[in-house]
Amino acid sequence: MSTTHTPGRGPLPSSPPEAWEPLLRLTRLASRPLERFLQIEAASGILLLVAAAVALVWANSPWAESYVSLWHTPLGIRIGTFSFERTLEWFVNDGLMVIFFFVVGMEIRREIHHGELSEWRRAALPAAAALGGMLAPAALYLTFAGVPATRSGWGVPMATDIAFAVGILTLLGKRVPAALRVLLLALAVIDDLGAIVVIALFYSKGISISGFVIAAAGFGGVFAMQRFGVRAKLAYVAPSIVAWAGIYAAGVHPTIAGVIVGLVTPVRAWLGPDGFIVGVRNQLEHLAKSTPHELSSHELVGTLRHVDLVRREATSPAESLITTLHPWVAFGIMPLFALANAGVAVSGGSLDPASWRVLIAVAVGLVVGKPVGVLLACWITLRLRIGTLPVGLSVRHLVVLGVVAGVGFTMALFVAQLAFADPLLLAAAKLGVLSASGGAAILGLGLGRSLLAPVGTTGAAQTADEAESSTEV
Repeated sequence: MSTTHTPGRGPLPSSPPEAWEPLLRLTRLASRPLERFLQIEAASGILLLVAAAVALVWANSPWAESYVSLWHTPLGIRIGTFSFERTLEWFVNDGLMVIFFFVVGMEIRREIHHGELSEWRRAALPAAAALGGMLAPAALYLTFAGVPATRSGWGVPMATDIAFAVGILTLLGKRVPAALRVLLLALAVIDDLGAIVVIALFYSKGISISGFVIAAAGFGGVFAMQRFGVRAKLAYVAPSIVAWAGIYAAGVHPTIAGVIVGLVTPVRAWLGPDGFIVGVRNQLEHLAKSTPHELSSHELVGTLRHVDLVRREATSPAESLITTLHPWVAFGIMPLFALANAGVAVSGGSLDPASWRVLIAVAVGLVVGKPVGVLLACWITLRLRIGTLPVGLSVRHLVVLGVVAGVGFTMALFVAQLAFADPLLLAAAKLGVLSASGGAAILGLGLGRSLLAPVGTTGAAQTADEAESSTEV
């Protein structure tokens, strides 16, 4: 068995005693490319793109029927006379996506507490940009498809897909300063919050008071456990499920429950870095006083338990959960959602006039409405001196920001599911989202390469031009 050497502590085994070393080496060799891929910021966006492409090809192939039947496969449980059965698509959209919205809620809470939204001067510009980027697309949609049969889709082009948007900026490399990434993240967080409000207020039907009573009991359980100082994260699963069930029974989309639980998840650490250092040091000193043969397994377990406690409480529950859940959401739930919802059958005569109106309205809202709304809102905010433009950014950066924000994808597809019951209109909305998101991504990359110079290599003329543009705003 191979070993690794730790200075002052002797060699340590590099593999578990039960492992077969040749097979372990082969596994590590195969996993390295995957590890490198997952470390790329754009990886989640790439997986989303691949999942959407697979869904589109599958839905338009000779095996299209298998695609439809897969997502309509009934799943559920039966206990005595009680039964709960839904389709696989429902479990993805109304079940797994709750975890996605839970993470979104925690990210919003974190940004409000100690992030880019913690000070109103820093939050004013991305807040205005997000608001403009929601109102302008909705207005353009209603302009093109405001008739009663299609107007319910006005919320579809309001959303920005943060994974794709960040991925596009990542592909631009050194042309994107850190301030632009931060501005995009803040905009996307507020945009998500706006989309959540829209879903709760305008895409929830058949409100039931009894459901709200059940939800209140679930949320009450969460608050009570927090007041009693319960820190075990798994303990909150049960009341959260009760809250989810109540929200669903009330007629509000159940993902709202995930958002609310995320928003109330604590963002302050109990011990923090200092407490972690002190706690670990105390345990190490205790171990140092005992020789290995004097240390019983019971004492070692107690020491490790204390170390695990200070490790867990070194960061806030929200930060810890975001770190744990983000890979599962980015590389599992979101691609699965894309695979389940991006499969639209495309044929020459499949769209009627109303469907074409929806498709065009969604596409125009995302590709045109987003950048226009973002730029106009930023201009008004800066003119009124309500907000400030981050150092190093100019109008050129805001143009790229607005175009990239037009990549709707995940949230836009999600809202489309809620907006349209008619299969033709839903298919048209999905096609509009997919085509517009692809167009906005290509346009954003093109503008980024033509308008933005690599950071640190900007010539004097470019610098003067950007300074002048920033002054004009």
